[in-house]
Amino acid sequence: MIELININKSYGRGKNELQILKDINLKIDEGEYVAVVGPSGSGKTTLMNIIGMIDVPTSGEYLFEGKLVSKLAERELARIRNRKIGFVFQSFNLIPELNALENVELPMIYAGMKPTDRKKRAAELLSLMGLSDRLSHKPSELSGGQQQRVAIARALATDPPIILADEPTGNLDSKSGSDVMDTLESLNSKGKTVILITHDREIASRARRRIEIRDGKIIRDERAGF
Repeated sequence: MIELININKSYGRGKNELQILKDINLKIDEGEYVAVVGPSGSGKTTLMNIIGMIDVPTSGEYLFEGKLVSKLAERELARIRNRKIGFVFQSFNLIPELNALENVELPMIYAGMKPTDRKKRAAELLSLMGLSDRLSHKPSELSGGQQQRVAIARALATDPPIILADEPTGNLDSKSGSDVMDTLESLNSKGKTVILITHDREIASRARRRIEIRDGKIIRDERAGF
């Protein structure tokens, strides 16, 4: 499903060049639950941005479902980001002027779904997240845990096969963080591929595969039981 081959990422040139990722080779199969763990500055968020097609590598190849990402037109990249990958961020990235229902509707608007269909699906997803009584609430009227559950509902809007979560518990208390992890595990059990970016080893230990990155390199790749 996802294959990175000799991926490098640098910023700047010459003496000012800063290499963030160094010869990353990684393959993630359909249905996996993977945690990418590493300290701040290790390159894990840059790796996530490349996997999510938000950023491009300086060199190397990225194959998504067998296709070279570098050969895809921007329209196709946008379609993949909308239909194939659901993004969950540490800062939630909800639109403050929109209520919960409207935030979850956004990806479906871009996908061209009919208003009645997208409203129905958004309400169903929020209900699944335990937020059926918060549909008309704006982000400022929700707790951190509730905002993150809205963000997860939004990530599921177009039923993507991949959930890409960047520090999804970083701004949450321990109880809310545990609830979010339970939700991600439940999604994986239903067939979603979950890729979790975190600096927290305890959070990472809940995944079935842990990839440790340090100074831009993968230094460990272990399956469940590590």
